[in-house]
Amino acid sequence: VLLADCDAQQSSSQWIGEACPEIDSVQFDKADDILDRLEELAADYDYVVADGPGSNTETSRALLLIADTALIPCKASMLEVRALSEATNILRHARKVRRGPPTATIILSMVGTKYRLTEDMRRAAKALDLPISKTAWVLRQVYADAPGQGAVVWKMGARAKPAATEVRKIFSELFPEAKKRNSTKHRRTA
Repeated sequence: VLLADCDAQQSSSQWIGEACPEIDSVQFDKADDILDRLEELAADYDYVVADGPGSNTETSRALLLIADTALIPCKASMLEVRALSEATNILRHARKVRRGPPTATIILSMVGTKYRLTEDMRRAAKALDLPISKTAWVLRQVYADAPGQGAVVWKMGARAKPAATEVRKIFSELFPEAKKRNSTKHRRTA
């Protein structure tokens, strides 16, 4: 696995360097560098996870031009869904240029433990022509604590067990083929 940190803050590569130093990371701050170098680097990895900005930037466009899959975190509110409309336009442009990928999935994030997906959210996702993952990231303090402790939730013991279970469920749902260790397919995720 390679982490490509393409966000201006470049905090994910700092975090992964502390929490999982066995995972390689690279930083990109220019869209041209992503387009010129990331695909070549990806040839040496089974998975490339690219952390990019959530806004409409050249970096976002560059990532979508090379990604196989886009995971779009979205807070569970109609205001967030409306903001997603712009991101969906960028995604459509990339699909048009590439005549296909990337696939995309909305992952609800920072939802309450008793949250129920409303009919409004279902309609909004359908209008955006994007699926929503079955599992959501629940608003948990441990997610905020992990970077400050230089850890990932699956290495934080009993208090992080619900979060670790949640993360495993999300990735099992979205990348069921990742369980097959002898897979030779290379995927890039933005």
